[in-house]
Amino acid sequence: MTFGDKVIAYNEQLVYNGAPLPKGIRIMNPFRESEQAMRIVREFYHKYYNDKKKRHIILGINPGRFGSGLTGIPFTDPKRLQSECHIPYEGKLTHEPSSVFIYEMIHAYGGLEAFYSDYYINSPCPLGFTSVEANGREKNYNYYDNAELQQAVAGFMIENIQKQIELGIKTDVAFCLGTGKNEKILSKLNKEHGFFKKLIPLEHPRFVMQYKSASKQFYLDKYVSALKSVKSLMGDG
Repeated sequence: MTFGDKVIAYNEQLVYNGAPLPKGIRIMNPFRESEQAMRIVREFYHKYYNDKKKRHIILGINPGRFGSGLTGIPFTDPKRLQSECHIPYEGKLTHEPSSVFIYEMIHAYGGLEAFYSDYYINSPCPLGFTSVEANGREKNYNYYDNAELQQAVAGFMIENIQKQIELGIKTDVAFCLGTGKNEKILSKLNKEHGFFKKLIPLEHPRFVMQYKSASKQFYLDKYVSALKSVKSLMGDG
């Protein structure tokens, strides 16, 4: 099986099997809820991961409603799926700021083929969460936003980090998106379970786009420099 075949098979079997979630929080599984998500996943991973090469992993937090919650592709909203990956999407072309940043970074790195040849993006919690506000509006929820939720999904996260490593992930270095709670929790899990020899944190794209947009180029350069340095150290070119 190619790397892409393994990711496709992984997504096909992905269901939440952890402890019950706190009241008012639901699991978001695009691979079961969206009729087109698995079609998109097959096209994407056959296009960019059709080889048996090992890759480094970049770990986000968990899927969001307007990005991978719709497309099944981490940090890829429907707009970027069409304009950047040239994969069709049926429905509303939603916009996720994190996706905008990631694809600008990918171009700065050297383009989609170069980036996806070296890196695989996902999350320690590969399924997302939403909560419903008093006015009935559904909103994104992070696994660490609620202590009870964090405790409930801990086992699921540990299991799925290991499953993703088994896809063909290099374990010398991994990147963590988020320099606050996500880094703290992932560092603790990594220390306990020894997933990676080194975990490098980078500011989360959402944080950059929401609070540091005037300095976006600085963060793009920081990402590319960090990612390229790992590739160089490994002698990959």
